[in-house]
Amino acid sequence: MLRTIQACTIEHARETETVDWFMAIPELMAFIAVVIWRGVTKVPSLSDNWSEMYGNKRIMETMSSDRFKDIMQHLRFDSKNTRAERVQTDKFAAISELWESFRQNCVTFYRPGRHITIDEQLYPSKTRCPFLQYIATKPDKFGIKFWVACDLKSKYICNVFPYVGKEPGRPKEERLSESVVMKLMGPFLDQGRTVTTDNFFTSISLARKLRSRKTTILGTLNKIRREIPPSAREIKQSEFSTQVFSTTDATLTVYAASRKKTVYVMSSMHSVIQTEDSRKRKPSTITQYNSTKCGVDAMDQMVRQYSVRAGTRRWPVSVFYNMVDMAALNAHVLYQACTGRTERRPDFLMRLACELAESYVTSKKIGKENHLRKQAATPVEPGKRQKCQVHHRCKKNPATVRCVHCYKLTCGKCKREVPWECQVCADQF
Repeated sequence: MLRTIQACTIEHARETETVDWFMAIPELMAFIAVVIWRGVTKVPSLSDNWSEMYGNKRIMETMSSDRFKDIMQHLRFDSKNTRAERVQTDKFAAISELWESFRQNCVTFYRPGRHITIDEQLYPSKTRCPFLQYIATKPDKFGIKFWVACDLKSKYICNVFPYVGKEPGRPKEERLSESVVMKLMGPFLDQGRTVTTDNFFTSISLARKLRSRKTTILGTLNKIRREIPPSAREIKQSEFSTQVFSTTDATLTVYAASRKKTVYVMSSMHSVIQTEDSRKRKPSTITQYNSTKCGVDAMDQMVRQYSVRAGTRRWPVSVFYNMVDMAALNAHVLYQACTGRTERRPDFLMRLACELAESYVTSKKIGKENHLRKQAATPVEPGKRQKCQVHHRCKKNPATVRCVHCYKLTCGKCKREVPWECQVCADQF
């Protein structure tokens, strides 16, 4: 994935800027580290990350502001030369190859538990995008919609697809909701799992399909759905009352939370419905649904808390930000599962960014030291007045020797007991 981003970014930069433009893999990893640091330590604007008041020391040591903006300007995820052909069949072509690699990694490297939650995620964005969505009930009205399957216990993102509009390959008789669930649950079928959905996805036909693949479903039903029998609508429900309708495929629970609110829950995992001994007398299907419905919502809340999202005019960059957020969350889950340690997400994200930037920062220091050694090897011309390089106030003082640590020319005021050791290095060592 990093090589794909590197190749596409270099290709775009050389077409628009200079033929010598280059970005190595360690530098790209350092760029992603800066993006993660920026998400953890929120500042008013991008330039404030390098300011004296709000600046992050790690960011300033890793990459300059001009270089970060230069990479961001040329950041691309596909080849522009072949994009026109691919867009004809794939609206997501500008980043589809990279996203498919990320999705496959999410599926491959984690085994989810019994309960998986499926829901939609609206990633906030107001860029010019052909499949931008408007959902009035969401906190951010505009964004790019993703279908997400999430493990209930760990909030690991098991599978995720973007919504780009009508799918040409989907049969007309098949509902979009059924197609989405079967596509998300494809790698996890035939293993005795339970999927929890909301009233957009739940249906009798979907329950039949999942049941044939050894998977059960638990979800709410919209009251206008044809799956609800007329007798269930005609019954006058009193407060905290329950009615059960059973079929060979699923069990429908009609629960009246109040005189004006009735909830319909369909389950293919409950053959017997029990009612709890309390004032509200909730049935077991309602209790089970309440405890398993929040997987994707909790995941989205965790991602937003330390999101790397920033203003951009290109929708592939917004998708890339969402990918980094999801990858960082999954990495935290995998780290805790593999090591058995419990670590706060901000601490983990800071260490993750440090490890990503470590290779580039080390090579940068080595390059600087080699440059200083090369500079130190250059003999001082006899009779030429050299300026001190240690302090700004000593720029006019004559200097004839170099420090043994930093190889900077040192004047008499900046030296210590040893004439070739400058005052700054003497304080450090």
